Amino acid sequence: MNEAAPTLLRDVVVYLAAAVVLVPLFVRFKLGAVLGYLAAGILIGPSVLGLVGNAEATLHFAEFGVVLLLFVIGLELQPSRLWALRRDIFGLGAAQVILCGLALTGLLLVMTRFTWAAALVVGLPLGLSSTALVMQLLNERQLAATPFGERSFSMLLFQDLAIVPLLTVIAALSRAPVANPEPGWVMAAKTVGALAFLVAVGRWVLPRVFRIIGTLGAREAFVAAALLSVLGSALLMASLGLSMALGAFVAGVMLAESPYRHALETDIEPF
Repeated sequence: MNEAAPTLLRDVVVYLAAAVVLVPLFVRFKLGAVLGYLAAGILIGPSVLGLVGNAEATLHFAEFGVVLLLFVIGLELQPSRLWALRRDIFGLGAAQVILCGLALTGLLLVMTRFTWAAALVVGLPLGLSSTALVMQLLNERQLAATPFGERSFSMLLFQDLAIVPLLTVIAALSRAPVANPEPGWVMAAKTVGALAFLVAVGRWVLPRVFRIIGTLGAREAFVAAALLSVLGSALLMASLGLSMALGAFVAGVMLAESPYRHALETDIEPF
């Protein structure tokens, strides 16, 4: 028997046991499921009990949860509604990233011996938030559909879009030589091209694919096609060094007006 299989199985059992014990406990005391998951990870991780290791591999696997979450959120946002949020996305979102990034940069300059370039490189990324954590908290408190929740989501979406200019700034300020450095305009062009490709596929190709599978009545194939849509869009963005969650979100938005939207949401949400 493969020795890795029992180890993986044991780790999965530990993950589930920690979640089953701590998450309901945190929810019972109104601390939220997110803090329960964080506490469970800290407790079983190598820094405390050491019940599981290889945190890097776990991190890569856990990123798929964020990807699936953003796809489901995209399914609930029709393109017209997303267009109505454009001012919040590019107004509030840009203000949050710039102001928080500059504030943290100034704090680092005061409290450390960083140069202004190093402080900026560290401060700007620290001004970003975790989409998974914030959206989970908003859903738990039933705030996602409120004006406050929509503005919060708008800022989170802009943060995903801000990855490209942030990478350009970091590359420009880096003192380390970069092999075959890619100009910022090339990265921006790739991002726009990838998003346009996802929009085209999600609008004209995927609905027809789901229609064909739906008429055949192949339930398992429908679930597989749903997962393929999410992971395929994520893979495209990851291959360009961009946010996987952003690709899944765009795919979800393009399918938000599909007659199979509720079926897709039902299939993907448990994952």
